[in-house]
Amino acid sequence: MRVAVVAGPDPGHAFPALALCARFLAAGDEPVLFTGPRWFDAAKDAGIAVRRLKGLAPRPDEDDGDAGRRIHERAAHISTEILPDLSAMLPELVVSDVLTAGGGMAAERLGVPWLELSPHPLYLPSKALPPIGSGLAPGEGLRGRLRDEMLRGLTARAVRRGQRQREQAREGVGLPAADPGPDARLIATLPALEVPRPDWPDNAHLVGPLLWEPTRDLLEPPPGDGPLVMVAPSTAQTGVAGMVDTVLRALDGTGVRVAISMLDTPPADLPPWATAGLGRQDELLKHAALVIGGGGHGLLAKSLLAGVPIVTVPGGGDQWELANRAVRHGSSILVRPLTADAVRTAVLEALDEPRYTEAARAAADGAAVVTDPIQLCHQILEGAHT
Repeated sequence: MRVAVVAGPDPGHAFPALALCARFLAAGDEPVLFTGPRWFDAAKDAGIAVRRLKGLAPRPDEDDGDAGRRIHERAAHISTEILPDLSAMLPELVVSDVLTAGGGMAAERLGVPWLELSPHPLYLPSKALPPIGSGLAPGEGLRGRLRDEMLRGLTARAVRRGQRQREQAREGVGLPAADPGPDARLIATLPALEVPRPDWPDNAHLVGPLLWEPTRDLLEPPPGDGPLVMVAPSTAQTGVAGMVDTVLRALDGTGVRVAISMLDTPPADLPPWATAGLGRQDELLKHAALVIGGGGHGLLAKSLLAGVPIVTVPGGGDQWELANRAVRHGSSILVRPLTADAVRTAVLEALDEPRYTEAARAAADGAAVVTDPIQLCHQILEGAHT
C-alpha cells in the first residue's frame, strides 16, 4: 500500500507521524512522509521516504494570531501546495495529522481515502464533557452538569466561528463547504488518558501512543545510587520557560540524580549529580524513578508506558488538559506556578508515595487494549475498494 503521511515539523506531531511511517514500513507498505526538513535525516536513516511539506510559512495576508484562520486557511493553502507532489506519488491512502488538515483536504481533492491522526486524546467537543482545555473532570450531579453546559455555551461561539472559517477555506479550493470528515480517526493515546463520552464517534479508534526516538545516542545517568529523575523540558513553543534551572535548584541536596533529556544545547556547569544532552528517552526511562516534564502528550505517554510517574509543569496548548487528566488518574503531581519549593515538594512526595508508581504501571498495563493502526488503515482501504 502506498500511503502518504502528512504532519507539521513540531516534535509533538512529527514524531508520531515518523513512528506511524516506521510501522507501515515494517508491515511491507510504502509510506512517504510530508513534513519539515528538520526531520529528513532521521526519516531517511530509518528508511522512510520524505517530501517537503510546502505551505507552512505564514503568508503576508494571514492573521497568524487567529487560530481558526491559521489552521483552516493555511490548511487550504497547504493542500494546494502539496497537491502536485502528492498526486505524483499516486497514494492509495493519506494519513493527515489533526493540526495539518491540509493533508486531508488534498486527499479529498484527489478522491483518495484519508484518516486523521490525533497524537493525543480525542479533542472533539462532546455533549457530556466540559470544554477540552479546561482541565476539568466531567461534572457530577445536577450542578456539575449545569456547569459543563454553561461552559460549553461560552465556547460554542468560537466553535461555530471555526466551522465557518473551515467552510470558507474549503470553498476557496473547490471543495464543498460541508466537511465530510476523515474515513477514520486514529486516536494515538493511552486508554488511561482518555475520557469516556456517550458521543464517541463511530470512526474514532484508540490505537495507543505512537512514539519515536530522534536519536540512537544514549544519555548516561550521573554516577551514584540515588533515585534517577529524568527531566524533559517541553519542546512546544507554549511550554514553561526556565524549567531546567528551577529543577536543579529544587533538587540540590535531596540525594537524587538528574538526567536532563533535551533537543536543544544542554546547559553548562552542571552539578556532579546531573547530566544533560540528547539521548534515547526510552532507554533512560528504564532506570528512572520519576519524570519531570511539561505535560506534553509524547513525554506523558512515554513515561506512563514505562510505568514511571511524572511531575507535570504544564504550559499552554493542551498541556493543562493532559496534566489534569494524569493527576486524576493518580500517576502525576501537577506543579503550577513553577517554583523550586513546589518542585522539591512534588518530587519528594512522588518518590516517597508508591501509589504514583502503581498508577503509572496500571496505565502501562491498560495500553494493551488498543486497535492496531496499520490493520485499521488496510481495512479502510479495502472498504473503499468494495
